[in-house]
Amino acid sequence: MRYDLKYLAVPLPEDVIKLKGFGDLERLNRVIDKKLGKDIPYSLRQRLLLEKEILALWPKAYPHDRAEALRQLRECFGEFSEEELDELQDEDAVEWAYLNGEIHYKNNFLYNLIKTRTAFEERIVPAMREKYRYKQNSAQMLNALIADFKQKGTLRAKIHLRTTMTIDPVPGREGEKVYAHLPLPIEYAQVRNFKLLSLSHPEDAIIAPPDFPQRTVCFHAVPDRPFSVEYTYENWMEYNQPDPDKVISSPIESAETQERPPHIVFTPYLRMLCEEIVGDEKNPLLTARKIYDFITTKMIYSFMRPYMTMPMVPEYGASSLKADCGVQALLFITLCRIAGIPACWQAGLEVNPLDVGAHDWARFYIAPYGWLFCDPSFGGSAYRMGDMDRWNFYFGNLDPYRLPANSEYQHDFYVPFRNLRYDPYDNQDGEAEYEDATVPHAAIHTKHDALSIEVE
Repeated sequence: MRYDLKYLAVPLPEDVIKLKGFGDLERLNRVIDKKLGKDIPYSLRQRLLLEKEILALWPKAYPHDRAEALRQLRECFGEFSEEELDELQDEDAVEWAYLNGEIHYKNNFLYNLIKTRTAFEERIVPAMREKYRYKQNSAQMLNALIADFKQKGTLRAKIHLRTTMTIDPVPGREGEKVYAHLPLPIEYAQVRNFKLLSLSHPEDAIIAPPDFPQRTVCFHAVPDRPFSVEYTYENWMEYNQPDPDKVISSPIESAETQERPPHIVFTPYLRMLCEEIVGDEKNPLLTARKIYDFITTKMIYSFMRPYMTMPMVPEYGASSLKADCGVQALLFITLCRIAGIPACWQAGLEVNPLDVGAHDWARFYIAPYGWLFCDPSFGGSAYRMGDMDRWNFYFGNLDPYRLPANSEYQHDFYVPFRNLRYDPYDNQDGEAEYEDATVPHAAIHTKHDALSIEVE
């Protein structure tokens, strides 16, 4: 069944909100079904149908009860009191939700704690360091790259990547074909010289046009062997240091200044927040910088539950003051648009010599300089480390270790997805579906291998 996500903007009935807050999912689904059995407005019906999909994700996002959370914390850190866990909850440092009236914790709450609070990383007991220590820090590598970038003025990165998707057998579905969608770089903006090298199922593959907003290769085949695509592409980057005195301030009307429900919405709170941040500033470059400074200095990085479970992502980030890279980028885009500055999405992968992983960032338009980059997540990380040079770099610039697979938020694939995607807004690791149902997210395993990276 295809859903129109704009109906997430429809408010839920109060009794549904109460049951959801308590986490009584069985009764909540029963109440929603009773409402769906009545003659109710079409928009409310669509919202309730979406809510049933969201509720199916809820227990998977919060699988750990209090006893299990304490067990993991004590295994990782040694001594850990219940009072300390209570304090972290009060500070919103560990994400939790009620399930059947009892607190449950997010699936990756422990890794989030280690990533976002240095003191906890230092407390990891020796026997658990290899298991729990977060990824190798890339700050030194990025600083060397940025220094070289500034000196040369331009950088080109040639990246050789292979993406492989494996789908676990789903009981009762053996021998059925799936539509497997794997991300590809969009040939626009910084990307040049894309070359497809190999496909695992060439006879069943459909490749989206070079500039398609969420570009993929779609395989329609039985998953008797992994789906894979291998290619090279180049990122060409120019170092930008725009001068506020040379900025042209004439207002611009475009799709990149408009709302796009349910997430890019100019709500009363976001309008008030934008006014508070921007004040009397009229220069678009300085306005965008004020927005960037707010996000990078006032918000804490945090892993998020599935975006599908958040009806309005930017407002969630702006009210909780915690966000991952996508929430930060979307908040930057929304606040820029409220201020009349064109801004848009760019996302895909961070592909560097240390790691390959999902990442989101933004672009914004300043005349006469054109489209500039903004990465609030990387900028915020630099700010928290006291690295002002790297913090300033990610306003207006981007490192070349990127694979932009998405140029637009909340866009369908070239071969339209028939059912509801696990992430209907963005695409980094791919999606898969049968004719009549989405392949469970837990059954999909995607691996990105950077076979070579050359920067000059």
